[in-house]
Parts: sequence; C-alpha cells; structure tokens
Amino acid sequence: MQTVHLAAGRTTGPPANGSAVARVRPEQQDDNRKSSMPRFSIIVPTHGVAGRLSQALDSVLAQSFGDFELIPVCDAPGSPGADVAAAYAGRDSRVLSPVHSPPAAGLGAARNAGLARAGGEHLLFLDGDDTLAPGALRAIADRLDEVGGPGAVDVLYTEHERVPWWEGRPGNPAAPLLAQAPRGAFTPDEVPRLTGVPLPAWSAVYRRAFVVTYRLAFPDGHFTDLGWMGAVTAAATRLAVLRQVVVRHLVRRQGSRLNTPGPHQLDLLDQVERVLVTAAERGLPAERLRPLFADLFAVVLKTAARPERLPADSRRAFFRRASRLHRGHRPAGFRPPGGSLGVQHRLLAAGAYAAFRALRGTNRTAARAAGRLPLPRGLRTRLLYARELRRPLDENLAVYCAYWGRGYACNPAAIHARARELAPHIRSVFLVEPDRAHTVPDGVDYAVIGSRRYWQVLARAKYLVNNANFAEGVVKRPGSVHVQTQHGTPLKKMGVDQSTYPVVAAATGSFTKLLGRVDRWDYNLSSNRHSTQMWERAFPGSWEALEYGYPRNDVFYTATADDVARIRAELGVPEGKLAVLYAPTHRDHRTGFATGGLDLEAFCEAAGDDVVVLLRAHYFYDRGGGRGGGRVIDVTAHPSSEEVCLAADALVTDYSSIMFDYANLDRPIVVYADDWDVYTETRGVYFDLMAEPPGPVARTPGELARVFADGSYRSAESARLRAAFRERFCEFDDGRAAERVVRRVFLGEPPEAIPPVTPLAERVPAPAAVPLTSLRTSPLTRS
Repeated sequence: MQTVHLAAGRTTGPPANGSAVARVRPEQQDDNRKSSMPRFSIIVPTHGVAGRLSQALDSVLAQSFGDFELIPVCDAPGSPGADVAAAYAGRDSRVLSPVHSPPAAGLGAARNAGLARAGGEHLLFLDGDDTLAPGALRAIADRLDEVGGPGAVDVLYTEHERVPWWEGRPGNPAAPLLAQAPRGAFTPDEVPRLTGVPLPAWSAVYRRAFVVTYRLAFPDGHFTDLGWMGAVTAAATRLAVLRQVVVRHLVRRQGSRLNTPGPHQLDLLDQVERVLVTAAERGLPAERLRPLFADLFAVVLKTAARPERLPADSRRAFFRRASRLHRGHRPAGFRPPGGSLGVQHRLLAAGAYAAFRALRGTNRTAARAAGRLPLPRGLRTRLLYARELRRPLDENLAVYCAYWGRGYACNPAAIHARARELAPHIRSVFLVEPDRAHTVPDGVDYAVIGSRRYWQVLARAKYLVNNANFAEGVVKRPGSVHVQTQHGTPLKKMGVDQSTYPVVAAATGSFTKLLGRVDRWDYNLSSNRHSTQMWERAFPGSWEALEYGYPRNDVFYTATADDVARIRAELGVPEGKLAVLYAPTHRDHRTGFATGGLDLEAFCEAAGDDVVVLLRAHYFYDRGGGRGGGRVIDVTAHPSSEEVCLAADALVTDYSSIMFDYANLDRPIVVYADDWDVYTETRGVYFDLMAEPPGPVARTPGELARVFADGSYRSAESARLRAAFRERFCEFDDGRAAERVVRRVFLGEPPEAIPPVTPLAERVPAPAAVPLTSLRTSPLTRS
C-alpha cells in the first residue's frame, strides 16, 4: 500500500501570517484543553472547484468551534484555487498557506499532501465544492468527548447530505447504515456490517495518531475513497458514530466521474484487490470479511452490469479479472444475496460472461441511447444534416456566431480577426441572420442561418465559437471543439441561477435544454475570477475555464488617439464636447425600451453646455439607425459597442455589463439606479452594486444631472471607486485576449506557453478625446 510520512506533532511549516504556528484566535478557543496542537486538521483539495471554494472555506471558518487548522491543497501557485486559498490564509491564521499537489496526481495525492502537513489530533476531509454543516465541529468534539475523549476511538463515522446541484431535496444515504451502530464506542467485530466501503472519506473523522501508526494513505488512481475506507476500517480497533449531518456534499450536474465511461473504470479492481489483500493480512475474521466482500462486489457488479462504462476492448477482461478476485477472495460461509444481484454473483463466480451480458440486455440499452440523437426540424434539413454528420470533420474549418446571428461582433469577431493573422490555415465562416448579411465586413466569409450551407459547415467544422449558443439541433461531434466566449461579466443572475426568478425563468424556457447546450462547451472564456466563479454556478458542466480576458476588449488597449477621433467623427460627436454614453440594460419585467424616467435632452441642459449623450439601447431593442435630435445621438444601431465606448468620455448605465468592459478605459462611470430594488427582486444579482459601484450612484434624474454639473463624476472619490472596480473586474483584459485564445484553441499551444496577463498597473488604455485634466475643476476636489 502507498504510504505517506506524517508529522508526529504540530506542523513546522510557516503559516501565512509568518508565525511558527497558526494559532487559534483567543475568542474562538472554546475548550479548556492545554495542547500544542489543534483539535482538528481539515484538509480541503481545491483543484477544479475555484468557483465554489470560498463557500467551502467560509463554512469552516464560520464554525462555532474554532480549535482547528484548515489546510487547502492546490495545484500550481497562481492558479484560481491557490489564489483564493492564499487570500484566506492572509486573513485568518487558522488557514495555512496552500499545500501544492499537481492535478495530474489525482485526488488521493492531494489528500496525502494535506496529511503530510496536518498537525491536529483528528483529521477531517472536505472537498472544495462541499460545505461543513453549521455546528458540525462542535457536534464532533462533543461526540468524541462523550465516547471517551481524545484517543478513545480511531474513527468516528458521521452522516452527510447529498445536495442536488439544482438545490433540490437532499438525501442522507449514510443514516440507515449508521443507525445499526451502538450508542457508545464499539469494536468492528460488534458491527461487522459497518465496513466503511459505501462511505466517502469525508463522512468520517480520523484520529491522526492512528493514521500515522498504520501508515495509512490514499492510494493512487481513481476510486481512492474505496481503497482508503476499506483499509481504515480493516485497521481500526475502536469506532463510534455521530448520527448528525457533518458534510453537505454537492452532487454535480455531470455526476461523479466514477460513474462515467472511460479506462479509469479499470482502477476499480485494483482498489478492490488492495482492500481484500489488506484485510487478509490483518487477519480479519470471516464474520467481518463476508460483509466487506459483499460491499466491494456490489460496486464491482454495478460497473460490470453497465459495460458502456468500460472501453469496448476491456469489458471481457474486466469481467474475467473480477471473476478471479471473486473466486480467490470469497470468504468462508459467504452466501450471495437473493434476487438479481445474487444471480449476478453466481454468474461472476462461474466466469459466465456471455450469460451475464445477456442478462443485462446491453444491446437494447445501446440502441435506445443511439435513438436519442437530436436533429433539426424539416425532413430535407434533417437528411442533409445527418448526411453531413457522417462525413469527416474538417480540421481547418471554424464557424463563428455572435448574438444569435445578429452580425459580425463581440468576442467571436475579435477571435476571428486574430485567427486570420496567427492561424491563416484555419478557414472561417461567420453565421448571420438573413437580414444581417449585408452588415458583414468585406472579406469575411459567411453563411445565412437556416440555409443549406449553414447546416453543412455546422456539421463539418472542427471549431465552433459563439458568444451565446448554437441551435438546439446542433450535435457535438467527437473531436469538435466548442468555445463559449460569453458576452459580458455577470451582475445579474444567469443560466440555472435564474430558475428561482419566475419572470426570467418563463422567458428562458427549458433549463434542461439549456444544460444540453452547455454540455457541448469545451472552453468557456472569463475576463475575471468573479466571472469564472459565477459561470461555474450558472452553467454547470465539464468545460474548461479560459481566464484569458475578453477578446472584444483588446481594442481598448490597442486603439490610438487617431482611432478615437475617427470614431467620434463617424458618430457625429462635435469636437471638444464631453460625450456621455448612456447604455441601460434590458428589463425582464418590461416590454419595449424605456429610459427610466430620464429625459436625455433635459439631462444635457442641466449637466452643462459641453455635454452630449450617445444613446445605446440594449441589443434586444431594434431602434433603427437614425440619430436623435439635438444633443442626443442614437448609436444603438452602430455595429460595434467597443467603438462606441472608445468614443465616449464617460459612461452612464444602470446595471448593464457594459460597465465592466468600459472600466478598462479608466474613464468615469456613473450608475443611474432608479429601480435597483425592483431589478434585484425580479432578476436577481450576484453582488450589491450599490455597495461596490464603479463611481457615483444617482437614483433620480436630478441627482444624475448634478453629478455632471458639479464635476463629482470625476472626483477623487469617483477615481477611488473606479480603481477598486477595475482591480476586481478588469483582471485579465490587457489587449492580448484574442491572441491567447487563438494560440490555445487553434494552434494547440499548452497553457504554460500562453502569453501571461499584463498587470493592471502596467496597462495603458486608449486615451479619451476630452481628457479629465482639460475639464473644469470639480467643486468636490477644490482645496
């Protein structure tokens, strides 16, 4: 068995605060024991769960019992999880500086790395997307004291909840098993049915001295919990049970990888054999071996009965090896259970693979799965698309779409333009609605949505890039690469997080279909860690986050003063005027475009003689291409929101995600929040914009006009708010986002070869046409 060397006492590694020992804060030292070590070491692997890691860590730090150390285990320094963990370590001395374990080494190695650092009396494990139930540590401490105090038991089994990803009714699968245990401490011989095999590693508390003595460690490979729990129970001499939920386990939408097809399923038999050999070496009596054997082979038969989980060329070999293990380790007096499971035991023991396969009806199952292939509507279209799907993928074809075919725009357009330079071997086709075909720039190949060529390129393209989603009937082919670029930073609730808001949910349609589209994604772009975390929640799937920034925002760092002047002239902005971009967002509870009671002409008059407004309605509203009269210029129909931002000297918005993009320019932003309470009630938000705005907040037309009339929109306080906002939300936008995407996706460069993000302090955004220094001094900043 794999071993790991554990410290006999308190960890000697320096914690984040620089002291030799990360001690508990005095107000949280809530027992009278005099000890140089904490009561609990809580080990939290973090790889791939950065979006929910803060919830896990908060659930530990919020415990009423504070005598613990929290050990995050992360991949490389600077990774999303490592950064989150390091920030917590800097704020709370109970959180140790992250321990590092490469993701390729697996979950077992990550936990072992945490074990090596642990110095507490007892060990707990917590996955980085799970949480400790309130009061859990106090309940554990009280239960340990109740059954004899420190050292009285080797393992304390606990209950846990399995919480569905959609926050449905949780289950408590451990409760029936643990209900069989005595009230006090007991030996394994007293309850042989409690083998530990059906329980995950985080459904128990372990005495660290016991783990050190028996040199217990998590085995390599998959099914590491099975190998660990089997070995732990085989070695333990005193057990106890806490009949209370300790861990709330999030059941991911895509399910556990242990239930998914792949060669990793072959690891199961390695773990089973390891536990059986260990049990034999420990000399476990037949009374304990029989339930252990039954629990292990219940897992084996579950996989054998679903051959689609195994590679086709390994199914017979898996069965034969399982048969040998069954015959070679079957304990004396073992009797198969009744019913179908008992038949499976007998067929496995006999090595009757053909009979076992026939029993499960695998051919019928495969036929039913193949019949669920989604196809577009219309017989001729279905036949065309089905025929094209049988042809090989075109390795050098990329298909792009933005805003459901509204034109050549946003992140897909920026990636397309950069790919033409860096990956000229990739042929590109942009998808557009029929009435938008005339807006496609010269030299850009396009296909009209719904046309014959549209379905042909969708079927054949290796690369599919979209800032929304492709049509329902589009099939994710093996070998194809889907890139979801998104088109904003989420303030408002998105994806499945909308399900609890009836107005939005009704307009969204089927969340099941939405998640089917999410399952096509291979990559998902993010411009800041906030987005990474929210996308993880809103669009649960197996995609990989690319924290590269938004390609559409590259122009904010590459445009010149001449570019800004040219755009302003094209839009009709008078020279020397302060151009204020007004860009409100869509309201789900309203129909049609409204300005929130704001008379824009009156605003211009009250704000100052040098002010003009660039009005850009949300893209849901088609306002044509005409310009407004007087000092209001309607730029809604302009194809590029990035160019409109470059032309503006300041931004006024309500809750539109344009504020996050515009912040890259480091120009004044004012929030006009006339209906914040209604918006949050009907749509839902991820953070309180009123508490963390990018600049001044106005709630009435009069307040908004005064912000500009007195110059406070560009005051020192406004600059301070904007700087904090940029630090949080302009994290990865530095002018090279499109290049990073092209190099990673189209050129196949490894992550370590991708150009790093330029620090915010070193970036130089495009200059404003009317610099702040040329404007009259704000009364708020006069000395």
